[in-house]
Amino acid sequence: MNSSSPLLFAHIGDLHITNATSQNYLDFLSILVQLDNECSQVDFLVLPGDNADDSRPDQYALLSTALRLVTKPVYTITGDHDMASGSLAAFYSMPAAQPLPLSAMVKGVRCLFLDMCGTGTGGPDFRLGDEQLNWLANQLALSAEQQETVALFMHTYPVDCTDVQETQRLNQLIADHPVVLVDMGHTHYNELANDGHTIFAATRSTGQIEEGPVGYSLVSIDQGTVSWRFKTLHDAFPFVLITTPADYRLVREDDQTRPVGLTLVRAVVFGKHPISRVTCQLNQDDPVPMVASADGTLWEVELIIPNTNFLSLTVEAVDDRGRPGRHTIDLAAPFASGVTRHKAGSDADSVGDWPQNGILGTQLGPNRNGGPS
Repeated sequence: MNSSSPLLFAHIGDLHITNATSQNYLDFLSILVQLDNECSQVDFLVLPGDNADDSRPDQYALLSTALRLVTKPVYTITGDHDMASGSLAAFYSMPAAQPLPLSAMVKGVRCLFLDMCGTGTGGPDFRLGDEQLNWLANQLALSAEQQETVALFMHTYPVDCTDVQETQRLNQLIADHPVVLVDMGHTHYNELANDGHTIFAATRSTGQIEEGPVGYSLVSIDQGTVSWRFKTLHDAFPFVLITTPADYRLVREDDQTRPVGLTLVRAVVFGKHPISRVTCQLNQDDPVPMVASADGTLWEVELIIPNTNFLSLTVEAVDDRGRPGRHTIDLAAPFASGVTRHKAGSDADSVGDWPQNGILGTQLGPNRNGGPS
């Protein structure tokens, strides 16, 4: 079996911190405590911009105080609200704020963190600038040369760049290089898009909630396979994330195919309580036991996957209290026709609603509805 562990990270959506007594700040504290206590497997946390609602120093001070609760690395990028004062000086006063753009190698994945707002004038003026785009081109060329997988972290979809030529150049760079994931905030709703080459993942806001309960997304990159699942703050543990194979919605057609034949199934089980057993099941077949990896990070088994439609795969974990957690993905689409890919760096390639993974599909929020964000 594959001995390498997948990259795992938690994405906590746009915080919009205002003051210490606001519900979103209290929710943020609860999320951090939960992640630190129950999700020890994650490699890092991501804050995708719009960290402070008014970009005030006292708001960033509150954020910095909260981050003392976690032991994992935290990567934070800029959003339009971080430029509300016309400067990123207060943002960079945070100990967790590293100069952007930033490159970090984690579990063999080149993670690139971009500043879409520092070259703008405040508000939704999303720009990257020639210097940053040239930096990105060099990083992506290096990743291609070294045959690395790339994850790109930015506040918005590429299509939201103010300069159309920047959007075109950014989309071309993504298309020409091994960028398997673009991770974003800004939308205020959960959304996944798949252009056949890259998965675009947006996680709903923590501070301005238009739909559903507050939570965070758990994301994996397992040998190029992207998995994403939203966890509400009050979902029980154990919490399961299948890291491979990919749900049919997330199959990247450029270098992946629908799994058929002998297939490695891997899953991460989050939760602080010891796990008694983990099984996986195809449709209504008998459950098959899974085995813990050598480092205890995940659970694995090899299965024979038939070439049939309407094929679901469920991994169930039971902890020492007898409490179960499940994750189900669909390995075959319930239709035969092909999918048109727009490749516009936008939600045009959205996979649609996916309630089992936390995507309601209602798109309530400023990105779709034109309000401030």
